[in-house]
Amino acid sequence: MFDPPHGLYLLAYDADGFPVGTGGWRTQNENDHGYADGDAELKRMYVIADARGLGLPRRILATLEADARAAGRTRMVLETGMAQPEAIALYTSSGYEPCTKFGHYRDYPNSRCFAKPLI
Repeated sequence: MFDPPHGLYLLAYDADGFPVGTGGWRTQNENDHGYADGDAELKRMYVIADARGLGLPRRILATLEADARAAGRTRMVLETGMAQPEAIALYTSSGYEPCTKFGHYRDYPNSRCFAKPLI
């Protein structure tokens, strides 16, 4: 599901070759789970605690957005939980806005969905 041009999965490593961050996107189109044609779904964004505060999540996010845009996707969407305030702060400060819930967790009260146009 992450094979280009239908997605991309990134791993970030520190200078010693230790993995410190990850993120990916995958193609979604209109379906019964609430996605729309042209969607790119952000998945598996994570940075270990020791690598936080270095701008790595923002760089991973920007790279994934650029790749999805180059693949012809028109909107990046993501789902996260209320227990992830740092993630929500990253996404909202990067131009993501709340949107209609979608995906497997759309009926969960603590789930939050965000979207950002890629055009």
